[in-house]
Amino acid sequence: MQPLPRWSLDSIYSSPDCDAYNDNKNLLYKTCEAVELLAGEISELHDLEDISLWLKDVLGHVNMMSDLYENLESYAYTRFSVNTRDKAAQDTLQEIEEISLKVKSANVAITNAFGQRAEMIMSLCTEDPRLVQYTYTFERMIKESSHLMSPELEALAAELQRAGGDAWGRLQEAISSTSSILWDKKSGERKTVIELRSLAFHPDREIREKAYRKEIEIWRSQEIPLAYALNGVKGFTAVYDKRRSYNSSIEHSIEQARISTKTLDALIAVLEEAQPLFRTYFKKKAELLGLDRLSFYDLFAPINKDERQWGFGEAKDFITEIFSEFYSPMGEFAEYAFSHDWIDAEPDDGKVGGAYCIGFPLAKESRILCNFDGSFSGVSTVAHELGHAFHGKVLTESPALLRDYPMTLAETASIFSETVIFNGALKRSSIEQRLTMIESFLMDAAQTVVDILSRYYFESEVFMRRATTELTPGECCEVMADAQKRTYGDALNEEELHPYMWAVKGHYYGTDLAFYNYPYAFGQLFGMSLYAQYQSEGDTFCERYVRLLEQTGSESAETVTASAGFDIETKDFWRKGISILEGYIDEFCDLADERLK
Repeated sequence: MQPLPRWSLDSIYSSPDCDAYNDNKNLLYKTCEAVELLAGEISELHDLEDISLWLKDVLGHVNMMSDLYENLESYAYTRFSVNTRDKAAQDTLQEIEEISLKVKSANVAITNAFGQRAEMIMSLCTEDPRLVQYTYTFERMIKESSHLMSPELEALAAELQRAGGDAWGRLQEAISSTSSILWDKKSGERKTVIELRSLAFHPDREIREKAYRKEIEIWRSQEIPLAYALNGVKGFTAVYDKRRSYNSSIEHSIEQARISTKTLDALIAVLEEAQPLFRTYFKKKAELLGLDRLSFYDLFAPINKDERQWGFGEAKDFITEIFSEFYSPMGEFAEYAFSHDWIDAEPDDGKVGGAYCIGFPLAKESRILCNFDGSFSGVSTVAHELGHAFHGKVLTESPALLRDYPMTLAETASIFSETVIFNGALKRSSIEQRLTMIESFLMDAAQTVVDILSRYYFESEVFMRRATTELTPGECCEVMADAQKRTYGDALNEEELHPYMWAVKGHYYGTDLAFYNYPYAFGQLFGMSLYAQYQSEGDTFCERYVRLLEQTGSESAETVTASAGFDIETKDFWRKGISILEGYIDEFCDLADERLK
């Protein structure tokens, strides 16, 4: 079997000791100091001409500071995430976290300065054509200034976050990437959590169940430190948000997502409406598998025991071909990423689970981490992350402040890319293959419509309880199981849920971004609506799609989606996305009934 690719970081930095890395690190320190000095000058500036000159100086320095920090931080994290046991990588990441305190201090100072001259700065956006593109960015900075504590308290909070909140997240990563358990007594073979989770796709139910029970056993053995970690992160976040005058952490999340409360309410309401629809899919899948109902370890089970396994080379060729059919520059970009060692696909002990895409603005490149398992879902994951990377490519020439898009819009490009791949595969499939392809697509869609809603319920309940007490491991499991019962309902065996999903998902352990869940549902339904538009418009849509991606760093989600003709504050918009999924569920049930005859 051909080995899976590992990425190369040589075009970024040859090592953490190289001249380029140290030069960038030293320049970052100097740039942070320059930004803080500029922020201190604001009290002496009182006329528009002086503010205008100051703004141009500020933009140059802040954009440079952001690029330098992102490049260094991305490099440190990529080295750490492929081997969390690597002491040198840990040290590099901790060094960057120390530098982040300077960056945060500079950002606080400049944000406060914007708040002091808000009216004058905004008036310049209407008078100076070079500043128009920053209008929304400046509005956000001014609004954020109203939530800042004093500079001294912000500095203290940043230090405590590094020493406390972020340390809990590193603990979860370390446990989840290194924990293993004896799989076979005879051979002495052990399997990591990541390997066990990949067996959820195995055609043999006994293997799936064994992997599930072994995984639960691992999480149970680690539940105390992980529960402390979860309490630590959520407790820190809740206190921090309260001190910054947010009514709740969800309010802060909504601002970070650049959506309105009305948009989130409409999205969640429609997700709730869609749960019975997906239970129909789950029940039909259970019939195909010869089961009364699914257990959690059946959610990813293949409906064909001889389901195709993809080699990574096959996945590469397929993705490149389908992307090229949709939009040739997208196919060329994918080919470049594959051929220039941008992807790390080999599952490994010490490597973090899941998948991500990360950017290096100075090099104008990205890197993709995944744990490729040969399933079509694995192919789809690579396409998903390449969608993120293409989004980054579209914004390559934009300054840092106009590349900073929210999670909601970040997931649009990735899920749109998944949809392109799925529809390309569907066109090439026979009737029998079509059933398998639709099931694979619905399996992934169920994660964003059903499981994401359960995660949203879970996190909401945890924040509510954490306001008055710490949750025990048993309570964490209870809240998660209840959330899964609310969403999966009678489609899943209540005795075989996954009560430790709170330990699995690293998203819960970030202090900077609570509710790292509903943006996936946003991206799923918005991405599908965009694809439906592409089907009706044809090739003329592609350039407009790229222009939409270009807007994502400089406008609210409502403004960006309105440019595509959508009103995301209404339930009707989100129902359109669900109706597309409903069509696939109907077809899946019809094809399944034909097979069951």
